[in-house]
Amino acid sequence: MGQGVSGVDQSSSDVTTYRIHRVMAEAWSHTALKDSLQVVADGVVEVVGFGVAAVSVLHDTGELEVVALAGDDDARDELLGTFSPLAGLMEELTVAEHWGPRLRFVPHELLGENVSTIGWVPDYEPVDSPDAWHPMDLLIALITDDAGQIRGSMSVDLPDDGMRPGPERRRQLELYAEQAARAILTAVERARLGERVRLADTARKVVREAAAELSSGALLDAARQAVVDGFDIQGLWLRTFEEPAGEQGRVHSSDGLEVVIPPVMVAMGERIARACWEHQRGLVVSTRREDWLLGSEDHQQICDFLTSVDVTSTLIVPLGAGQECLGVLALTRDDTDPDWSDAEITAALEIGHDLGRALLTARLFERERRLVDELQALDAYKSRLIATVSHELKTPLSTVIGHVEILEMDPELTTRGRTSVGAIGRGAHRLHNLVNSLLMLAKVGDPHNVMEPVPVDLGRALKEVAELLAMQAESRGLRLDLVTQQEAVVAHGDPYELDQLVTNLASNAVKYSVDGGRVELGVEAHPGAGVLELWVTDEGLGISESDQEQLFSEFFRSTNPQALKQPGTGLGLTIVARIVERHHGRIEVTSALGVGTTFRVTLPLAP
Repeated sequence: MGQGVSGVDQSSSDVTTYRIHRVMAEAWSHTALKDSLQVVADGVVEVVGFGVAAVSVLHDTGELEVVALAGDDDARDELLGTFSPLAGLMEELTVAEHWGPRLRFVPHELLGENVSTIGWVPDYEPVDSPDAWHPMDLLIALITDDAGQIRGSMSVDLPDDGMRPGPERRRQLELYAEQAARAILTAVERARLGERVRLADTARKVVREAAAELSSGALLDAARQAVVDGFDIQGLWLRTFEEPAGEQGRVHSSDGLEVVIPPVMVAMGERIARACWEHQRGLVVSTRREDWLLGSEDHQQICDFLTSVDVTSTLIVPLGAGQECLGVLALTRDDTDPDWSDAEITAALEIGHDLGRALLTARLFERERRLVDELQALDAYKSRLIATVSHELKTPLSTVIGHVEILEMDPELTTRGRTSVGAIGRGAHRLHNLVNSLLMLAKVGDPHNVMEPVPVDLGRALKEVAELLAMQAESRGLRLDLVTQQEAVVAHGDPYELDQLVTNLASNAVKYSVDGGRVELGVEAHPGAGVLELWVTDEGLGISESDQEQLFSEFFRSTNPQALKQPGTGLGLTIVARIVERHHGRIEVTSALGVGTTFRVTLPLAP
């Protein structure tokens, strides 16, 4: 334009201003970010008079992405969607002429060969004039927010008259830049807000779906679908570093197809994920941008693979928890999709954290479940072994006891022989009692031994046990009290097992009581709670607090020397605890050394 522009009349200027406001009004009317910015770019070409206009938005990575371009088709194909570092642009603008608060102009004479910001140079022959526009001239308006922070840029090229803008054209361009900045900032914030809401919903859905699964395989399946639904993607690759052979290295696309990944890509994906976890960031690999975390060779190798599966770019984020990187999540897009926004990168990284924590929880649960299965299998084997050995011992022991009884009745047996036979008999009876206890322990400890419950009157069971123990108690001067209700107190369970429970508790109370003491056996129904309470109280030796912690362990007896003088197998209370557990009850013990002990058992009442 040169000197001719300065002669533009006021009416022409007013018309241009009016047209600028019309363009801005249209830009404000669009809700989609790129639609709004495209209107801004089109307005520069149509209203202010330039052949090419590009609008760029600054990402959190410090890169400017060209998101809208108007004018030349070749420029659109080459520039749209490309990234360039803001630092490079600011370095070029150090020699720029300030044409206004926003406009910066760098003539080609000062720009030199440092043209990193310009990815496209027009095939254009300058006009013959000292003020002619040169293809390497750079004219750009910086888009800043209220705090003065750069949020984007608007660059123009190829003025329609072939001249560098004069004062009036600069004023129009500055006015347009001022209006465009407001529209651009509003559109960007509106888009980011909507995107944050959408991605927050996605993150919540991923967490909700993942938290509902305690299997790592089911967790990954649920998370995969939630991520596909929440992000605008073509597919995803979700892999953990401890997957079984045959499950690693598969791309799970949104349409359900699977693409086998070469081993070199699997190894590179793991290496990238661990590097990303170390720096707590996501990585975008695209044919249109490079990242410092990747070398050029790795970048090209990944881009070649993406092209082979019809993908243009991928967002890679690590899965992890604490200091440990557990896996990798890669989201993919093609050239028809938008580039990855800062909000998407941040949301994907947060999802990687959430999935990592859920995955770690699922793995711990699976390990505990495997451990429980192993312990249950070991316990079942132990029970089978005990039952088998006990059965094999019972028959010969019965034979020994029978022959001992025959020998004891022999009148010709010498005194020495009678003493030996008596010792054999006592030993055989102790072994017989141990075998019976082991058989009962195996029976009540076997989870496959199904119980068929029937009504059992525990009041009657207590009376029968009291009658059996009456002579033993009387011989030691023990007072045996029975506390029961008039009516039957009926439990729901196995008669033989409940009888064994009552017998073991009562006989222990008598055994460990001091001579002349008191033992109380009682049972009471609580119909309102649907349970009954059975108790056995003695005034005997008592049990220390440390012994109470191991009281129901197999073969544990006591650390009290006085208690150890009494014969026993250390299985009686273990059997009691197993029976109570099988009947869905509860057992409690209250005791103190030298004072006595009370056992309380709560069991369901019969319906």
